[in-house]
Amino acid sequence: MRKIAQLISSLNERIGNVVSGFNVVLVMLVCVDVAVRYVFKQSSAAFYELEWHLFSLIFLLGAGWTLRHDQHVRVDIFYAKSSPRLQALIDCVGVLILLIPFCLVLLFTSIPYTLVAFQTAEASPDTGGLPYRWIVKSSIAIGALLLLLQGIAMLLEKTLFLIERKEPSDYVG
Repeated sequence: MRKIAQLISSLNERIGNVVSGFNVVLVMLVCVDVAVRYVFKQSSAAFYELEWHLFSLIFLLGAGWTLRHDQHVRVDIFYAKSSPRLQALIDCVGVLILLIPFCLVLLFTSIPYTLVAFQTAEASPDTGGLPYRWIVKSSIAIGALLLLLQGIAMLLEKTLFLIERKEPSDYVG
């Protein structure tokens, strides 16, 4: 179980590091877009679409990395004051009852959507827009899969913690 959790977390760490670089690209792209729009009075559908494509990739592909680093939004009125064992138990229940079903629904509903976009070579309907819209649509399924895998890694870590009473950070580096 420990090795599986480490492999999944390592995968999400690598992907998160790559995706984090998209933030720099996105900021530069927005700056160029704003400069071109206000200085040269020009606008491009491709700029606008590339901005939301990059944002989508950051958000969707980075979700597993965010969970790995425990940075997801949590209503922690009780959680923060709980013992580490109770926190681990809450995390296990949350992963089993909420995260895994959500990821499975998202994954299974997004795959046909992505396949249609790929089979039809879906492109932007806007003049000057981007081709290959299936790339950004496939990130929905890939992101759901990465989040699901990281949820499984979290479940394994927390289960090992509950069984062996070792801190979850001892399992994944």
